This record gives sequence, structure tokens and C-alpha cells, in this order.
Amino acid sequence: MTFTLDQSTVPVRVRQHDDSWTAPDPTLSVRNDGSVGPKAAVVDLTFSGGGDGSDLVNIAREGKSLALGWPGRLPEPTLHGASAVYADVLPGVDLRMTATAEGFRELLVVKTAEAASDPGLKKVTFSLRSAGLTVASTGGGGMTAVDGDARPVFAAPPALMWDSQGDASTPDASEAPSPASVAATSNAARTAAFGHATGPSASASSSPSGRSSSSTARTDPSIGALDDPVMGPAGGDASAVLPVQVRSDSLAVVPDAKMLANSDSGAFPLYIDPSIGLDQTAHTYLRSDGVADYGWGNGSDNEGKGVGHCSSWGGYYCGPGYTERIYFQFSPKGLEGKKVLSATFRATESWSFTCDAEWVDLDRTDNISSSTTWSGRPAYLGTMASRNVSAGRGSLCSPSQPATPVEFTGSSLTSAVGNLAAGRFSRLTLMLAARDEADTSAWKRFRNDAVLSTTYVGVPAVPTKAGLVQGDGVTCSTDSTDPDVIADPTPSLTAAVWTATGGGSGASLRAHYYIQKKNSDGTWAVATEPVRPTSGFVGNGTVLTYPSPITLVEGVSYRLAVFSRSYYDSGDSNLESHSTVTSKGWCYFKVDASAPKAPVVTIGSPYSECTANACVPGGGPGVQG
Repeated sequence: MTFTLDQSTVPVRVRQHDDSWTAPDPTLSVRNDGSVGPKAAVVDLTFSGGGDGSDLVNIAREGKSLALGWPGRLPEPTLHGASAVYADVLPGVDLRMTATAEGFRELLVVKTAEAASDPGLKKVTFSLRSAGLTVASTGGGGMTAVDGDARPVFAAPPALMWDSQGDASTPDASEAPSPASVAATSNAARTAAFGHATGPSASASSSPSGRSSSSTARTDPSIGALDDPVMGPAGGDASAVLPVQVRSDSLAVVPDAKMLANSDSGAFPLYIDPSIGLDQTAHTYLRSDGVADYGWGNGSDNEGKGVGHCSSWGGYYCGPGYTERIYFQFSPKGLEGKKVLSATFRATESWSFTCDAEWVDLDRTDNISSSTTWSGRPAYLGTMASRNVSAGRGSLCSPSQPATPVEFTGSSLTSAVGNLAAGRFSRLTLMLAARDEADTSAWKRFRNDAVLSTTYVGVPAVPTKAGLVQGDGVTCSTDSTDPDVIADPTPSLTAAVWTATGGGSGASLRAHYYIQKKNSDGTWAVATEPVRPTSGFVGNGTVLTYPSPITLVEGVSYRLAVFSRSYYDSGDSNLESHSTVTSKGWCYFKVDASAPKAPVVTIGSPYSECTANACVPGGGPGVQG
């Protein structure tokens, strides 16, 4: 029997306090104690309802927690979906706390140049308390919180700061040609204009281009729905990565002084964004101009992040000329003890620049962390699969192209997932990248709903308790010079069949008994090798006992080994374990019909048979039973 394991990079279900399950819902509501929290998240998350700033946020998981405090009093927050906005925590500065299914984002919104001059923004320090966790900085400027076994529980990437220079300088969408004219442009024309590379380039341009004034182009269908400026820097926004300064009792960031000192009103609001979340699933977004977003969300437009070269093409504008890649990381959890038969990676393509299909590669890379950056991006380890697709433009294409899950599969991906299951590496990191990162028309968007779907069968393990039934016991002599002597020429063969640890749930098993006889020249030959049961299957750890299907010859030396078999494809295929020879050796025996048979023991009152858990006394010397 085969099974399928789906691993998602984002939570798809949340266990409630009554042990029921529901979909994640980060929408905030006010609780009975006045605090604020999400309706359904995989972490216990609480935001302050206002008042003392020391309890700004508390995040907990399985009894381990982190708490951050704001240096001052907090107003009562205004709730907007998953966000709680604390207005004017400093003059002209709002604090926006946003819940996610696995953590939170902490965003300072500096609304004016005057507000940016506040001394409190030269260094922003949050108080930090932890329980059951050790907090430390990471080499890339982030933070990690580990438990007593040094296992990461929570993580924070470096903070990110950006301005609003791009908001007012995007090209006028009215100057662009119609979507139909873009869709009609041929692949040949694009090839002539840009050429097609054979794989992701090692570097990409990040130089901005000039843009005319209009704020309407964010609704340009070439880039999808309206961007939310609080979700991260858009094209043309200046940005800076801010290392997180971690102490045992505080977490601090130092905003970029040049951005704070900018007197251009068009650069405001400024955004300063540290965030914290679970370090159990991982996905990150890297951009060639240095912007990174670990644990990225899909944004208010539910369109996710881009893949490919974000620039201008055919009169349409995407960005100033940077390259984007997205990464998803999977653990072997749930794959232990399993043989991978096939693997499929699936992610939703939510938007494409044109209606024409363009190649997207799924590549394996080195692993990612909350501190991964473009300049230190993971090394390429091979292409797992590729798809030539276009989706997400809806009725702008004929026929319509709605947002669609795109599947990547093939032998390379199956082999990589198999190696993950076998423990050959600790994590599997997969990158989505445009095959031609110089061709803006190949730019796409994908949501963060990636799933690694694995079809598997439990790996069989060496049987235990193997031997021949003698009376009420099992015998197995591993000494060829002193074999067991049995009287029954059709002895009962027995063993317990198993799968490897982790592979037992729902396993379909049989035992393969293997008996050899010794020839006169000292060599060994197969005498019989029955597989039992002959129909149906048994579960993990089942003891199987069956008589030999042939009558064995007296005086001949025999030896027995047993294998476990794990079946799939409706019983048409199987995997076989190593034999018991590898764990205990052969079981040697001979048949001698004149040998005493095992005694039959009859127990009568006042005596009773002792069991593993009880042995009731009764009778005494001279008392018959």
C-alpha cells in the first residue's frame, strides 16, 4: 500500500484548544482580558491592548516563549484585519504589529521628515524576556532562539528599512500598450530582443532606471493588483538591511541615518521592519538589489513574490531592473523509514507578464536561513524539474488563464527527496527561478503555498523472533556444528515482520522464509522459500507462523533465514529487507523423526499457567494438578 505525505511551507491547519482543527486565520480580535490576538495561529500570540509598553507582544510555542516590550506607554490599538496599529508611539511614528500564522511583523511607520528627526529613532530598543529559550544573534545579522537541546524554536531575519520614493515615481500606465498587444507579441520577437540563457545567471543588474510621475501604475495589469507599501519595498524605494542587535534582555535596531535625514517629503513614510516567527518551516525571497524577505507573505493582493527580471518590457513596467528568486526549504520530518516512490513540488503561479508560456526552473540549492542574502545566496546544486507555463492573467488571455498551481516532478526531484528521507542531508531547499533572467517578459509571481507531495511505502526492516516452533517455544541454533534437531518434517516457521522506524503506519507486510539444504559437496542450495501469507497482508510487528510447504528430508542439514517484504501498487510490487542473517545469523537444523517430540504440558487445578504479568500461587509439594 502506498501513501502520500504533503509538506507545506506555510501552515494549512491549526489545532484549537478543544483539539479541533481549523484553517489559519491571523485576523485580530480583542480578548476578554483586553489583550489582542489572532483567531487561529500555530503559535500562542498576544499583542498589548494598550497601557504599559513592557507587554507589547508575547509569542509562545510548547511552553517556550519570547516577550518584547516598547520603551514607553502604548495607546489602545486600532485593529485592521491582522494588524494592530498603535498610533504616535513617538510623535509622527506609528507602531504596526501584524500577526501571521507562525509569528508577527513589527513595523515602525515614520510619517514625516520631522518625525524622523526624533532622537528615539537613532536606536530603537525593545526589552526582551525569554522562558525556556536561549537568545543569540546570527552571523547574518538576525536572531535565533533555541531550546535546551539547541534546537531552533524562533528566528528573526535582519530588520529591513525602506522609504516611499518609488510610490510617486512609477511610470504612467496609460502610456503602456494594451494587454492584448503584449499578449500577442511572439516568442521569436522576445528571443531576438533579449536572447535566452541556459540557466540562472550568477549575477543580475540592480541599477534603477528613471521613471515619470504617476501613482496609478501599481494597478497596471502587467504587475498584478495594488501593492501594499507596508509589505516591503517596491521598485524605486530606497532600502537598507539593519542587523539586529541581540542581548539577553534586549533587541535593538539602528535605523539608516541617511534615510532618516532625507528632507524630501516624497520619501515618506519610512518603514522599519523587524519580525519574529517559528524556525520550523522556511521560505525566503531574495532580490538582486539586496532586499530579502524571510518567511514572506502573499501581500494584500494575495499574489506573493516575483521570479525573474523585474524591469520594463513592451511598454509595461515591473521594477527598476532587479532579479528575484524565491526559496522553499523542507525537512525530513514524516519521511523517516520510508522509500520515496515519486515526488512533486507544487506552487501557485498568480501572475505572469504575458499570456505566452515561459520557462521556470525548480533548482536545488544549499540551505537557507533567516540571514540569507542575495550576496550570500545559496549555491546551485542542480535542476530538479522545469515547466513552460503561463498563469494568472485571467481574462486578459484567450482562453482565460486564472491563477493555477504549477507542478514540478521528475526523477531528479524524486531522487533528491529520497536522499532526504534516507538522511543523506538534513534539509532540502528548492528555488524557483526564471530560466532566462535577462528576459523581463518571463517575469512571474508565485504564492507562498508551496507543497512537496511525496508518494512512499514503508521501508521493510529485518524480522525478529525468527526460528522454528518447538513445543511452546521458538528455537534457532546459529552454530552450524550444533544444529537443532526436530522431529517434524514440516516444521512451523516463524518470525515477526517489521518496517524501519517511522514507516510502520498502514504498512502492508509479508514474511519471506528462505530455507537452504546442504549438498554432499558442502555447498548450499535453495530447498524452499515460501512467502506468507499468500493473500492479504499484515501490519507492523505481526508474528507470522506457517508450516514448511514441503516435507524436509531426514538427516540433511538445513538452515533458515527470513526477510520482511513491504508491498505497494496494490500488491504488485514490493521492497524486501535484509535477512535475519545480518542480525542473528542462520538458523541451523536437521530433521530426525525418531527424535523425542516436544512434551505436551497439561496444567490442572489448583495450578495455573504463569503469564508475563501474573503467576498465581497454588498447590504444593505432592499435590497433583
